[in-house]
Amino acid sequence: MSKANKPKFFENVQIIDIAEEGKGVGKADDFVLFVDKAVPGDIADVQVYRSKKNFGEGKITELKQASEYRTTAFCEHFGTCGGCKWQHMTYEAQLKFKQKSVVDALSRLAKINVEGIMPIVPSPADRYYRNKLEFTFSNKRWLYDGENKEDGTLNMNALGFHIPGRFDKILDVNHCYLQAEPSNSLRNEIRDFTVQQGYTYYDLRNHSGMLRNLVVRTSSTGEIMVIVVFAYAEQSEIDKLMGHVDARFPEITSLLYIVNQKKNDTIFDQDVIAFKGPEYIHEEMNGIKFRIGPKSFYQTNSVQALRLYEITRDFAGFKGDELVYDLYTGAGTIANFVAGHVREVVGVEYVPTAIEDAKVNSAINNITNTKFYAGDMKDVLVADFVAEHGKPDVIITDPPRAGMHPDVVARLMEIEAPKIVYVSCNAATQARDLLVLKEKYDTVKIQPVDMFPHTQHVENVVLLVLRDWR
Repeated sequence: MSKANKPKFFENVQIIDIAEEGKGVGKADDFVLFVDKAVPGDIADVQVYRSKKNFGEGKITELKQASEYRTTAFCEHFGTCGGCKWQHMTYEAQLKFKQKSVVDALSRLAKINVEGIMPIVPSPADRYYRNKLEFTFSNKRWLYDGENKEDGTLNMNALGFHIPGRFDKILDVNHCYLQAEPSNSLRNEIRDFTVQQGYTYYDLRNHSGMLRNLVVRTSSTGEIMVIVVFAYAEQSEIDKLMGHVDARFPEITSLLYIVNQKKNDTIFDQDVIAFKGPEYIHEEMNGIKFRIGPKSFYQTNSVQALRLYEITRDFAGFKGDELVYDLYTGAGTIANFVAGHVREVVGVEYVPTAIEDAKVNSAINNITNTKFYAGDMKDVLVADFVAEHGKPDVIITDPPRAGMHPDVVARLMEIEAPKIVYVSCNAATQARDLLVLKEKYDTVKIQPVDMFPHTQHVENVVLLVLRDWR
């Protein structure tokens, strides 16, 4: 059947699975359909809006039979906002399909026996669980059906999140269920005040306008960091807004601003100016304090981060005399978390500022058995590095979503540490790496962890044991 003759409409499609990006998966003969906001168990009529040779993307025109897993989304922005794409599915079902995604990835891609996989660890909270959110100011607000963009009386300013697939369109957010107060009150107050004062919002195409981004960080210690990113603003305008925020929200402990006139939003190369308080807040985990600056990386679900690190520590089975390599150490959270249980931890991370954070986190906790190094992992983790620091008893690796570079996996095969604890936020790339490591390592334990309710994302911790070592 030619592409031109492919049907654009299918009746009574059974949704049998769920895919990346939260779309339901159905089949019509040999044609696979990825259906927006569909839930496994649904039976629906589907209109296709994009076709390829063997699959199409579509939307439900009529829900004939609702799945037992279907529920009503609680957020008014669901379906338009790019986050929380699984809100229309019960949390129990989300956990089921996240577990399935890990099983599928490891069994199909890595050819690993997953019969012993442990049940996924649910998040204690499925709302207000994030400790960091970043919002974008834009003069190109996303318009809903019925709003006429030619209407000159419309307020086109927005403070919120990017629309999926549209870099220049921002959803104006009223209430977000991802971060606890004062996040919503703060964002809405800043929007109301700046609109009333006539502050201009950033134009993502023309690179003009005063206000660019808003970052809110909260912590379990009760400290709050707020960063306002300006583009083109006079100092008097900056001071006026920052003074207003300080007066209305005296609970903010670290009130900062940045002037970023680059064409991209990254702030890692930008100067941070403190309007009030220090340029950091603290997070606490099992009695260990972590200093978090405006550019620091920290797991965004604090409660689950503790559980994730406990699992990592327990999988390693430390006896107290181990030399540990912590790869992709970030701000040294795992390294400092396990330091009290081992002889020494050597952490490696690509981002130099993160390594400085890691050293500070050791210092403020009087941890003296950690060493940290900055550099590209494949260039740092070479034979001379291992010769200098010693062969590790345990390697902990927590790479980004892309997984480990093939050269790094090859290094692990050469080092032959007795144990590797592999923490991953992407089971597919983890499975790719495990397929290589299985030549020398047995997969002994597998533990999925849900860090991000209402999304398809799932963390997974795997314990690998050197075959000849046991």
